[in-house]
Formats: sequence, C-alpha cells, structure tokens
Amino acid sequence: MTGFLKGIVGLRRGAWEMLATVIIALGVFMLMQPFVMWAYTYSFVTTLVGTVMFIIVSHFRD
Repeated sequence: MTGFLKGIVGLRRGAWEMLATVIIALGVFMLMQPFVMWAYTYSFVTTLVGTVMFIIVSHFRD
C-alpha cells in the first residue's frame, strides 16, 4: 500500500487534506470552464464539500 492510501485508511491529516484540496480545485475548475453546463451547475456544491471536508479533516491527528 502506498503512503497516500495508508494515510487515507489511517485517518491521517496530510492525505485527507490533500484530497480535500483536490476537490476544492476541481470545483473551481468546474466553475471556470465554459463548455459543460452540468459541471458549472455543480461547481459550487463541489467547492463547498471540499471546503467543509478540509475544515473537518484539519482536526485529524498528524
């Protein structure tokens, strides 16, 4: 198992924060792209989920 997957399974902060950051970045990308309407529609929800997830996982142990 890789270090990232061990961090996810072991509820380590670093891996979960990285995943939350990727979700936030995905939401921002979905917001800025001009081609796919469903991606634009769900961009705010995706960014919000990533932000709430980041706030929660910032309380995990290192």
